[in-house]
Amino acid sequence: MADDSRKNQRGVNNRHGAIGSYAAIGDSFTEGVGDPGPDGTFVGWADRFAVLLADQLPDLDAATNTDGSAGSAHGNFRYANLAVRGRLLDQIVEEQVPRAKELAPDLVSFCAGGNDIIRPGTDPDDVAERFERAVADLTRSVGTVMVTTGFDTRGVPVLRHMRGKIATYTAHVRSIADRYDCPVLDLWSLRSVQDRRAWDDDRLHLSPEGHTRVALRAAQVLGLDVPTDPDQEWPPQAQRGTLEVRRDDIHWAREYLVPWIGRRLRGESSGDHVEAKRPDLLPL
Repeated sequence: MADDSRKNQRGVNNRHGAIGSYAAIGDSFTEGVGDPGPDGTFVGWADRFAVLLADQLPDLDAATNTDGSAGSAHGNFRYANLAVRGRLLDQIVEEQVPRAKELAPDLVSFCAGGNDIIRPGTDPDDVAERFERAVADLTRSVGTVMVTTGFDTRGVPVLRHMRGKIATYTAHVRSIADRYDCPVLDLWSLRSVQDRRAWDDDRLHLSPEGHTRVALRAAQVLGLDVPTDPDQEWPPQAQRGTLEVRRDDIHWAREYLVPWIGRRLRGESSGDHVEAKRPDLLPL
């Protein structure tokens, strides 16, 4: 699939103007799982993208607030992250979309449906229909809705066999974006995340570097200047031997696959009892 995410970068940015507020909705990908911060909470691509958005606003460091106190850099920018790991599309629509509409930010990023698609027996056409209804609802209430495609999983062992299903859903997401004039964060075309170093040890979530590259691509989609190319080649690394690969596979199965299967059998989710890390539009 060709990458057209850069084709209309400047047009998107000029049409919608400066972005002073941003809300992210979604699942573990948008919550930032795989990218832990120093305080134990996850950072992730959306948090990093918010910083890039704030950096585009005028520096208010030397300004003063209306009460006479000193202003701060990017003090007018506000950011909320409503995403919760493990959430299915209908849960995101029920729990997060109404809150995003209430906040009414300049920009909403909407990434959902991935957890539905990887479940056996789900129909990507049906998931896409429900996704489109949510996009239509959001676009009536917020400034801009940026939608996100799936990754090309040909290099992700645990998801490789679902590549066709994910591709079908991705095609639907792009078509929906065309119908509602939404910018597209096209992860399918982001070649740099094909490298295993872009992925966490669980092989389901991005690593900190992977999240960083997605944030950079998101900024490019909106026509922002970025400090480095998200598709920059990774440094060369030594070839791994068969024994090392097998040892890693055994460790992964014991530490991640078996617990994941156990949760599925018990009807549990990694997001049970987890709340949004940033439910309000607040300064960075």
